Amino acid sequence: MVASDVFEGERGRLVNIASRILGDRHEAEDVVQLAWIRLHENTAQLDNAAAWLTTVTTRLCLDRLRARIPEPVDTAEAHDVAASPEHGPEDAALHRESVGQALHVVVDRLTPNERVAWVLHESFGFDFDSIGEILDRTPSAARKLASRARAKVADAERGGPETDQQVVDAFMAAARGSDLMRLLTLLAPGATVSADAAAIAAGTPTRIEGREAVAGFFNGSAHAALPALVDGRPGAAWFNRGQAMVAFDFTVADGVVEAIVFRAEPEVLAAIVRRPVVRDTPGATAE
Repeated sequence: MVASDVFEGERGRLVNIASRILGDRHEAEDVVQLAWIRLHENTAQLDNAAAWLTTVTTRLCLDRLRARIPEPVDTAEAHDVAASPEHGPEDAALHRESVGQALHVVVDRLTPNERVAWVLHESFGFDFDSIGEILDRTPSAARKLASRARAKVADAERGGPETDQQVVDAFMAAARGSDLMRLLTLLAPGATVSADAAAIAAGTPTRIEGREAVAGFFNGSAHAALPALVDGRPGAAWFNRGQAMVAFDFTVADGVVEAIVFRAEPEVLAAIVRRPVVRDTPGATAE
C-alpha cells in the first residue's frame, strides 16, 4: 500500500487524537498535515505506517503544548523515569471514553506528558507500552502519568480533593439521584463490583467490570442503603429493622472509587456501624 493510501485511511483517527490532545480541531488538522509531510519525506521502510503516523502526530502535539506553556519540572515524573524498570508486564484493562470536555476543565493543570498519556489511555485504548514509546518513558512511568492526570481531572470535576468518606457519600447520593454523569466521574476506568458468597446468596451480582457497567448498575438504585462503617472504612449498608443485611465495602484511591464489594458474612454485618453522611459532600443529603 502506498503512503498516500495509508495516510488517507488513518487521517480521521489521527485528527481525532490530535483534537483531543490540543482541544482545537483546526490546529489538529494542521498537525496531521505536518505528519503527512513527514511521511512523504520519509525514505525508510516502515513496518507499521499507522503506528508511525500515530507517534509522529502525538509528538507534534506535544511540541505544540510545550510551546504554549513550558512543561513544569515534575519531580515525581523524574523519579519515575529514573526508577522504573525498562520493561515490565502491564495488565491494565483499558476502556474507551470521551474525555474532551474534562480536558477543557483541567487544561491548565495537566503537564503535556500527563495530558497525552491520559487522552491516549482513556479515549483511544492505547496500552502503556505504546504510550511510553511515544513519550520516551517506560510503561510504568506512562501509567503513573495517566493516573496523576486522572486524579487531577477528578479533583477539578468535584472542585478539589475529597476524603474517602466524601467520595463514598457523593457516589451513593448520585446513585439515589440517578445522576449517571456524576457516577462516571466518581469511578475509576477499571472499577469493579464483586461479592462474597453470602452476598451472592442474598441476590447481589457476582461481578461487574468497567466504569460504565458499574455506573449503569447503581444509577437510580441503592435508595435503601444508609451510610455505614465497614471494617472501619467509609461505606454503606442495606438495613432491615435496624439490622445490616448487606454491606457496601468501598475501595477509594486518587479521589475515585476503584472497587465495591458486597459483603454479607455474619461477622462483618455484626460489626457494621451507622455513621452520619458528610455534610459538605456535593449532591449528598443528611440521612
